[in-house]
Amino acid sequence: MTDTGRAEGAYRPGYEVAAEQVLELISRLQLRPGDRMPTEHDLAKQLGASRTVVREAVKILSALGRVRAERGRGLFVADDEGMLGSGRWASFFLPTDLDHVYMLFEFRRTQEMETSRLAAGRATPAQLKAIEEAAATCRRGLDAGREDLFTRGDDAFHTSIAAASHNMFLEIAVREARRLQAQSSLIGLRGSIGGHGAKAVEEHDAIFQAIRDADPERAAQAAAVHIDNSLNDYRREIQQLIFRPDAD
Repeated sequence: MTDTGRAEGAYRPGYEVAAEQVLELISRLQLRPGDRMPTEHDLAKQLGASRTVVREAVKILSALGRVRAERGRGLFVADDEGMLGSGRWASFFLPTDLDHVYMLFEFRRTQEMETSRLAAGRATPAQLKAIEEAAATCRRGLDAGREDLFTRGDDAFHTSIAAASHNMFLEIAVREARRLQAQSSLIGLRGSIGGHGAKAVEEHDAIFQAIRDADPERAAQAAAVHIDNSLNDYRREIQQLIFRPDAD
């Protein structure tokens, strides 16, 4: 079955839908890690679902590291380590290990292609607007020479596309892979504006346009080009660091 089983009319378990709705509620309420969430009873009322379905959804989100259930206290947004950001990954991902950095780029390429492909067929008008606004923030950061603004827009761009894929597993994976990718700045890129920034803005536009045009394969290919160029830029930075003559 194509499109992860989400073709029109395809059956989806209630707890799967509810889990996505809980994540959307957390985002809409702007809850942060450690914040108290509505009770299962309140969630059931807000989502129009049964307590049993909500309880199963909470179990899924707890297993993914998105929600923390404390006996006698209630539900809380988890500590934001998520499914991939835990010690299991941190224990082997060392920012001094270039092989791991390159593997992570390869992993991100697969993720970004699929989220872009799915977003092209699933993005809502509000999600398209969020992607477009994130790309504009990136451009403003580039024009102003503000790395903080550029980085904020870049993060929002990729996570907005992941959200538009309507696949919570991909959304979590993209967020956590970007977190690990940030560690590579210790041995490579120290701000995208001076390197691949101008080209990245153009590549963001190409990805957005393909998603807006509901062209899945063009969106996936544009995402692949973006990640490949980011990796090539990273490699150039590494080579410059390695072969740069020592200053007197």
